[in-house]
Amino acid sequence: MPAPHAAAVGRHPHLAEPVRSGWVRVDMHSHTMWSGDSTTTPDEIVQAVVESGIDVLCITDHNSIKGAQQLIDTLPCRVVVGEELKTHAGEIIGLFLTEHLPFGLAPREAAEAVRAQGGVVYIPHPFDPMRRNLSEPALDDLVAAGLVDAIEVINAKTSLHSLNERAARYAQTHGLLAGAGSDAHVPDALGAAYVEMPDFDGPLQFLESLRSARPVGHHWDQARPWRARIVPSV
Repeated sequence: MPAPHAAAVGRHPHLAEPVRSGWVRVDMHSHTMWSGDSTTTPDEIVQAVVESGIDVLCITDHNSIKGAQQLIDTLPCRVVVGEELKTHAGEIIGLFLTEHLPFGLAPREAAEAVRAQGGVVYIPHPFDPMRRNLSEPALDDLVAAGLVDAIEVINAKTSLHSLNERAARYAQTHGLLAGAGSDAHVPDALGAAYVEMPDFDGPLQFLESLRSARPVGHHWDQARPWRARIVPSV
């Protein structure tokens, strides 16, 4: 992957820091126009990946894996197929999915469905009350059942640093792996948060590498600059 573009480094200064040999930058949480609340087109994703220097992009659209599946052979980086699923108690992300997960499952059902596909259960923005965060009792229940693999300790759209810090403490207390993602709903957000980790092949190596990962990122939730554009139908 080429060095990040100057514009991306200006938005996200940490992108200028070199990544050690054999490691990759993985954005574990991002959205495209297939999400419904994002209008980022495939062409814009391509440009954002090139600008940011992200090596692996987890595309986690809301209740859909169509975008991720269509972009696997299009983006200049590796793609992990994911889905941010709304359960009746808040949102859960499944990574390394092969099939769409149905809307409205109970948290345990959702986590078990992710695991049944050989996927990774990732909890986004766990304590952010301004988001569809998973309720704390539901989170505690999943953790007690051994159904959580990783928790998001840096979400770039979470405005209060204390909430990310709380997630990091929770991960440490409960022995959970720590993840990070831009939660990008606009192209310029890509690269705002990610993990640097040893390269991997598949979900099992991903989890092993995540044990050594370094979460990187900062708060970034700016609006898309206006310009005339056409968003393709999905």
